[in-house]
Amino acid sequence: MGAMQTVTAVAHRGDPYRFRENTIDSLRSALDRGADAVEVDVRLTRDGVPVLLHDDTLRRLWRHDRPLAALSAEEVRGLTAGGVPTLAQALAATGDSRVLLDLCGRVGRRTADRVVDAVRQSGAEDRVYYCAGAEAMLAVRAADPAAEIALTWTSLAPPRPALLDAVRPRWLNYRFSLVSRDLAARVHHDGRLLSVWTPDTRRAMTRLLDLGVDSITTNRVAALHTLRNGA
Repeated sequence: MGAMQTVTAVAHRGDPYRFRENTIDSLRSALDRGADAVEVDVRLTRDGVPVLLHDDTLRRLWRHDRPLAALSAEEVRGLTAGGVPTLAQALAATGDSRVLLDLCGRVGRRTADRVVDAVRQSGAEDRVYYCAGAEAMLAVRAADPAAEIALTWTSLAPPRPALLDAVRPRWLNYRFSLVSRDLAARVHHDGRLLSVWTPDTRRAMTRLLDLGVDSITTNRVAALHTLRNGA
């Protein structure tokens, strides 16, 4: 049981079955219900402000078929009645809790610089870490040599050593259905931590706990919290 309790419970976009994903209410709800960390999606507005939004438009969540990249931060605030928080607002609202930033879309150096700058300005470097694919994480590593990185990997073939040397991830971040005992053993043997996303059933979570993963990102963080603590 001790091993289970060391698993980091990460709330996927907050508490999305209770509150709209990637909103302040969703993040606070997740932390109130046992999350060790919250995972949020980050994109830039037209004027380069990092905000919390998974999709490239406002259509699904906010009923405006407008691309985020064409809108200023002020326009986003107006269209959503302030519902889409800036990264700075989200970091302020999460206190001293851990926050995992998933950088969405094509991420180059400009995006990475803006996001890293927002984290620094919020004084949150010690509690923020980053996840996404290789291109985005290479940009984050260039922007912040000290960043904590979870390299998202979608293949059973391991990342190339040259990529690992360049990104220097602390974590490898896999879709949960790919994870086996052998994969977990390989990641740990190489000196890295294993994070997974996004199991939402108790059965899947229990299997992953048994495999010894280090972190689980889920839409049902309260259920994971209960399982992890042996209830």
